Amino acid sequence: MTRSSLIARLAERFPHLMARDTEIAVRLILEGIGDALAEGSRVEVRGFGSFALSHRPPRIGRNPKSGEQVTVPAKHVPHFKAGKELRERVDANAALQPAPVQKVKTTA
Repeated sequence: MTRSSLIARLAERFPHLMARDTEIAVRLILEGIGDALAEGSRVEVRGFGSFALSHRPPRIGRNPKSGEQVTVPAKHVPHFKAGKELRERVDANAALQPAPVQKVKTTA
């Protein structure tokens, strides 16, 4: 789902709100999550999940084009952990869906 499809779905579900109001609400929520993470805070939405920062230490990487070693600096990256309710909903829905058909490459 994209941001615009989320806004459209919320506007449909709550017809008393104008589409612009739902757009502002979605933007403010996402900005709030981003601002909290930028400050180093953890964000938890009960029943949905939590956003936190994970630390990645510095390491030696490799340039895929030239093959030479490069130093990759340490950084913090956002990490999402799904809450129990969300995991259970996804698992229950996945159990109802048929398994995806995998295409097998054959050589003739």
